[in-house]
Amino acid sequence: MSAGVVSRWARRFVAASALFLVAWQVAALVGTPRGVRVTLAVHGFVLHTVFGKAYSLVPSYFDRTLATPRAPAVHFPLTALGAVGLALAPLLEIPEIAGLVGSLCWTAGVVVFVAALAWTLRDNPTGRETGTSEANADRRPVDRFANAFVPVVVGYLLVGSYGTAATHLELPGFASLSFARTAHLLAAGTAALLIFAVGFRLFPRFLVASPPKLLVAVVLPAGAIGPAVLAWGLYRGAWFRAGAVLEALAVVGFALAYAVLFARSERRRVGFYAVLAGVAAGVLGVLVGLHFAFAGSGFGLIAAHFRLNVLGFLGLTIVGATFQFYPPTVGTFPGASNRTALASVALVGVGLLVELAGALADLSGLLFVGRASAFAGALLVAGLVLGVFAERS
Repeated sequence: MSAGVVSRWARRFVAASALFLVAWQVAALVGTPRGVRVTLAVHGFVLHTVFGKAYSLVPSYFDRTLATPRAPAVHFPLTALGAVGLALAPLLEIPEIAGLVGSLCWTAGVVVFVAALAWTLRDNPTGRETGTSEANADRRPVDRFANAFVPVVVGYLLVGSYGTAATHLELPGFASLSFARTAHLLAAGTAALLIFAVGFRLFPRFLVASPPKLLVAVVLPAGAIGPAVLAWGLYRGAWFRAGAVLEALAVVGFALAYAVLFARSERRRVGFYAVLAGVAAGVLGVLVGLHFAFAGSGFGLIAAHFRLNVLGFLGLTIVGATFQFYPPTVGTFPGASNRTALASVALVGVGLLVELAGALADLSGLLFVGRASAFAGALLVAGLVLGVFAERS
């Protein structure tokens, strides 16, 4: 019974995430303030999928069952309302109220999430017990190593959420560059690191292949340290460069590891192509970030850098895993097919490339075309996900 409850709430988190994805693309098209777009992207789209799937996957990966199966029901309305409030704050004439309510709701939801996981994993905090079957005993060293970084993910979530609240609640710390710092803590520290940690367990099983252990040993520590160094050293010379190098090492290493898995696998599913496109976008995104850090120029590409990393790397990877967990082909509604799913991935991927070209050439027309393509892709993704969920309810 508890597993069914958690599964239902996981779908609601993913459904909300799909709606936030579409809202983000609309906000990008109409040119809303950057704070609106970042909140819809990170707090809304990315982290709601992270929350939903973490409730389902993390306890099982630590050989446990979620100790408080009703926690997602308490958590979900808090962070969903919180993300909406935080996104509306820059648009309202009296933003303090929306920002205040949004911050309080978001923080409360995060506290529920962290408390539920902490209580569940209290006697196995580093994940030495992995739940790995005897048939996959050879995977245990990687599984244990990956599990050990999940507490780091939780730490980034707490610090990033504190940084989010600090702006609206006038809390100490994060006095300068708070917006950029918290975005890196939540997107790179929470979401990307969880993708690395869970991905090294999930994708080898999806693809029935094994990742190079050397890359696992490089990606996870670099992905754990990089966001903290970036947040601390943003635009601070050597620290900024060090953080950029560490994060690039993690993303490029993960991209190479996934490419090896993909090449070694005989399986070819639409979700796997989405993840492949996602890691490729991530490589482009960190290359742009390295340009900022070492050339000290090109800051007109900040929007492209953000979208390559969050819509490309995080987004397409999330979409790929979602299509694997909830295959479009199980639906009976019009368009429920792998062809539609592949079209959604192509529209987002091509849109990001066109956006990058528009940013490099400083052509607003190309930027609009790229964002329109990404919006169309997001609509298809949301339609497929919500359609499948509607038929399963």
